[in-house]
Amino acid sequence: MDINKAKQRIEQLHKEIDENRYYYHVLDKPRVSDAVDDSLKRELAKLEQTYPQLVTADSPTQRVGGAPLEKFVKVIHQTPMLSLNDAFEIADLKSWQDRLSRLVGEKKIKDAGYYLELKMDGLAVSLRYKNGIFTRGATRGDGKIGEDVTTNLKTIESIPLKLRKSGNSVLNEKIFSGEIEVRGEIYLPKADFEYLNRQQTKKNMQIYANPRNIAAGSIRQLDPKVAADRNLQFMMYSIPTELGLIRHSDEHDLAARLGFKTNPNNKICRNFDEIEKYLLDKKKSKDNLPYQTDGVVVGVNDRKLFKQLGVVGKAPRGQIAYKFPAEEATSVIRDIVVQIGRTGKLTPVAVLDPTIVAGSTVSRATLHNEDEINRKDIRLGDTVVIRKAGDVIPEVVEPIKRMRTGDEKKFSMPKTCPVCGGDLVKRDGEVDWYCTKNDCSVRQMRQLQHFVSKGAFEIEGLGPKILEKLVSVGLIKDAGDIFALKAEDLAPLERFAEKSADNLIREITDSKKITLNNFIYSLGIRHIGSQMAVDLAKQFVSVEKFLLVSRENLNKMYGVGEKVAESIAQFLSDKKNIELINKMLESGVEVQNYHSPIVADRLKGKTFVVTGVLQTMTREEAHKKITQYGGEFSSSVSNKTNYVLSGENPGSKVEKAKKLGVKIISEEEFLQMLN
Repeated sequence: MDINKAKQRIEQLHKEIDENRYYYHVLDKPRVSDAVDDSLKRELAKLEQTYPQLVTADSPTQRVGGAPLEKFVKVIHQTPMLSLNDAFEIADLKSWQDRLSRLVGEKKIKDAGYYLELKMDGLAVSLRYKNGIFTRGATRGDGKIGEDVTTNLKTIESIPLKLRKSGNSVLNEKIFSGEIEVRGEIYLPKADFEYLNRQQTKKNMQIYANPRNIAAGSIRQLDPKVAADRNLQFMMYSIPTELGLIRHSDEHDLAARLGFKTNPNNKICRNFDEIEKYLLDKKKSKDNLPYQTDGVVVGVNDRKLFKQLGVVGKAPRGQIAYKFPAEEATSVIRDIVVQIGRTGKLTPVAVLDPTIVAGSTVSRATLHNEDEINRKDIRLGDTVVIRKAGDVIPEVVEPIKRMRTGDEKKFSMPKTCPVCGGDLVKRDGEVDWYCTKNDCSVRQMRQLQHFVSKGAFEIEGLGPKILEKLVSVGLIKDAGDIFALKAEDLAPLERFAEKSADNLIREITDSKKITLNNFIYSLGIRHIGSQMAVDLAKQFVSVEKFLLVSRENLNKMYGVGEKVAESIAQFLSDKKNIELINKMLESGVEVQNYHSPIVADRLKGKTFVVTGVLQTMTREEAHKKITQYGGEFSSSVSNKTNYVLSGENPGSKVEKAKKLGVKIISEEEFLQMLN
């Protein structure tokens, strides 16, 4: 066969094999036997072996192949992969709907409608296609940065390597001459989970806890053959790329036409009664589904309104995850231990007889704090109800008091730190006890673990056991010492070979270049989570401004309440903390500015008041942009106000601005000022 005929035959085989894939994995209607499909793939592989120059990225033979990776490469998501706030009761959903109505008006919410989709219990991933060809897949990670797992995702047959035509010429032009992103969930069907556990039992090996762990673990294996050996599936849930679609349900319709598996159980609901009926139906039928689901995502169907509602923290306002009732089980409390966190907070934890809850073995459950223990009257030796929902930490719901024998004992929090013997304090208005000694060994270890974790310095390979070893032999006393480590320091230690020592030093060196928000988060300041660190970084811009900020300026910053301001002020007033930061900077740590100072100063010296309903952002997001670009915002109009940013239904603030001669600008004019 000459090369031209070979090319024609290969193209024909591509088309036929992909059509078989579509019918089998997307439509669930196999049109040929497995033997026939395998025969076509063998012919294709043989032809490509003869004519390697004809192998293309979208060839079915490219699903599995290549040597295992040495490590995963980090990927920055162009738009954050957000998490969702949870609702555990119908009343929580009603409160969510009421909040949206107050923000944009009841009519807008009613007209928009809702889209309900089953929440797959798997691993969220992002897929990118260029000119219709699959080019990169990444895990969610912390929402901003994930890991490139393209090779593993290519092994999943329900992920098309080449998109099908959508049937719409305008959309086809955008999709096949540009880039498109599709997001969804990797999961393992129940039948395959049960099969794998039968195989484990035959080999006298430990069985797997649940399908989700297998799916996530398989995708994070460096060898793609591990993922290929398991029948993993992909179910899309969104297309974040702007393609001019009007509704979220349109994203699902388009995805099905492009060759993705979509969930036939999803539904458009017009009102709350329909939502409630759907939830009740899915609660009853979820156990009969071929995959695990832990709830339903309820979202505003109108994409424009969804965007307008904006984001709070790490979650979009326009969507919420309704969790099916948590699974519960009983166990006996054998002990109550007290854990110490990086901020010194003491958390009582129940040590239980191991029991299975929500597909996982649970032997510990949080008791939250002393007040909660007393409120629930939980005692040592009690038979208790344990609850676990999805990834939520297991908790003790209540004791079964009628099963008490009289041998149960009341628990009291220790009077001093159980680790270092330091004094404990409970701050005014709070329920938690704190160890006051900064040099408490467990507290220091927790701080080190936080310092190297995701969202902070992200030093892969520097896990808890390695950190403990390095502390015990005196190689590190604080986080700054990590950057002075050398391969020759590590090589003699147990668990380290020459290569692993070199790899860790390379990871440490690579981590020295860090974003300002990750740096702030890494410091472990009380009340500063990853999202608050981003909000602070947008306003500080540089590490120098962060270190020199005054208490007065902290109180003016967006999103910084009294508690956060107090925490930052206390941290920066401690000489040891400043010495630690300087030590890191002298060791070569390079904290990157959040953005250009030129951009940061664009609104410098200008004070804004925002009123009315904006179209492309919420008021909170407008406030963020004002502070991000160097301006200030106020809640009332005065002679010091430079601009009033006015949306729909602005109210009395516009009238006051007119009287005072304050300039009133539209949302479009405001965005032009930023650009």
